[in-house]
Amino acid sequence: MSDRTLTAADPLAPGAHATPSPHVDAGDAGYRKDLKSRHVNMIAIGGAIGTGLFLGAGGRMANAGPSLFIAYAVCGVFAFLVVRALGELVLYRPSSGAFVSYAREFMGEKGAYTAGWLYFLNWSTTAIADITAAATYAHFWAMFSSIPQWVLALIALAVVLTANLISVKYFGEMEFWFAIVKVAALVAFMLIGIFLVVTQHQVGGHTPGLATITDNGGIFPSGVMPMLLLLQGVVFAYASVELCGVAAGETEHPEKIMPKAINSIMWRVGLFYVGSVVLLALLLPHTSYSSGQSPFVTVFDKLGIPGAAGVMNLVVLTAALSSLNSGLYSTGRILRSMSMSGSAPRFTGVMNKGGVPYGGILLTAGFGVLGVVLNYVMPGEAFELVVNFASIGILGTWAMIMICSLLFWRRSQDGRVTRPGYRLPWAPYTQLVTLGFLVCVLALMWLDGGVGRTTVACLPLIAAVLAGGWFLVRGRVKATAEAARD
Repeated sequence: MSDRTLTAADPLAPGAHATPSPHVDAGDAGYRKDLKSRHVNMIAIGGAIGTGLFLGAGGRMANAGPSLFIAYAVCGVFAFLVVRALGELVLYRPSSGAFVSYAREFMGEKGAYTAGWLYFLNWSTTAIADITAAATYAHFWAMFSSIPQWVLALIALAVVLTANLISVKYFGEMEFWFAIVKVAALVAFMLIGIFLVVTQHQVGGHTPGLATITDNGGIFPSGVMPMLLLLQGVVFAYASVELCGVAAGETEHPEKIMPKAINSIMWRVGLFYVGSVVLLALLLPHTSYSSGQSPFVTVFDKLGIPGAAGVMNLVVLTAALSSLNSGLYSTGRILRSMSMSGSAPRFTGVMNKGGVPYGGILLTAGFGVLGVVLNYVMPGEAFELVVNFASIGILGTWAMIMICSLLFWRRSQDGRVTRPGYRLPWAPYTQLVTLGFLVCVLALMWLDGGVGRTTVACLPLIAAVLAGGWFLVRGRVKATAEAARD
């Protein structure tokens, strides 16, 4: 065994950085390093907490019972592995193009093209779902009930788009406060929930505690299969965790900020997701929850706390706007990276004086405008119509991140690159297991039938569209690469 002393310059030392990459992403030029540590930390929190918990947990609890906490814990572990893999790549070479830039380096332009457009599929459809959700939640209050849903959707899009176009600092501040609202709501609920369990204060005629679980079918009231089928939906609750990797390109000291932000995701997932679901299971029988109402509102309604429903509706509205904010930000940066290599329209690479790639942001917002039209034509079905296509984009994005991480590890074994001290543990097994998990999620979507099976059945169509698009842009990609070499 070597007796040499480890130093910060040593690639095996915990604080060591990677050997600088010879790869340069032209799309990284022009950005301002205006995101501070507090912004990135809250972006990491915001990416891990969304409507999947605030709204979606109610229906999932009703279907699977208390075993829902197992689904959140399992998916949370894999979400952490994905963002940890991305974090290692970020410390190797920070880039606003994030995994698209890494796919270009390790997989070539076809890989970057595929990763980028799958990510755009995710966020362009999610943008439609977000503005639809925001308009629906706004109708909760009487002052907005007479305003058409499409008008509220347009207002939501306009407000968030304006903040994104001004500067990255405005985006960071907006996301910071959105995350503060979400975290404050969860902390308040958990404190109240713990108090109710400890004091045995009745909730809707039920005495909180373990008996609430054991007397109502136990952890698996309907068996194990409902919990397994829920994994597909729970994965999507963690969509956006990769956002902090995109933000690294506009952070002044990513090597200091990113490890702390990424490592904190694990305990936040355990505390907020798993902890909240365990409390929900202890407070009320799983049959008390429903898909049509936030489970937190259900608890407060049973307690008879006035105004609780309105407060939680504000939180869920905040989560929807936060998601829209994140989608416009991240796709703008990803599309710029693609545009500079020729695999996205040229206008998506244009930046304004504030260092904002407004071309890509406007393209995503354009799909949001289609969502406004959809809200006008069919306000009742707009959300369900688009939200399932986002699932394919999410799975594709996570898979591409893990493939890039695997290829990076393989190059490190060949001695072509040096891994940073901040690493994805147990490589390459963690990458392979995570990829296997994502394949299992696809299989569960098919087994669940209904909309999930239809979404999986669309995979050949999505692949055909991607292949056709590549044939359209490959000439420009090749010409751009040749010009760069010259």
